[in-house]
Amino acid sequence: MDEELAMICFGIISNSGSAKSCYIEAIQKAKEGDFTGAETLMTEGENCFHEAHTVHLDLITNEASGDGVLASLLLIHAEDQMANAEMAKVFAEEIISLYKKLA
Repeated sequence: MDEELAMICFGIISNSGSAKSCYIEAIQKAKEGDFTGAETLMTEGENCFHEAHTVHLDLITNEASGDGVLASLLLIHAEDQMANAEMAKVFAEEIISLYKKLA
């Protein structure tokens, strides 16, 4: 794996992890009744996830144009982290919605 691809993978992992952390913190804010804080963290998470997704989309676009990327454990881990962040978002939205109904 070349250094450029490794850095791309680390960027995906970092941004996905940040997004996931924001979503989990948003749940905690909603649990405390701070729905404005929860919304702010969800937006911050969205921004981080968007960064990860944009870089990942560039890899897919390059592959579609014939400039393929060899699969590696690091790339697979990066994609797994993106998927986990996306699921964390879905769960956070549902849990926050439930906390709002209880408030």
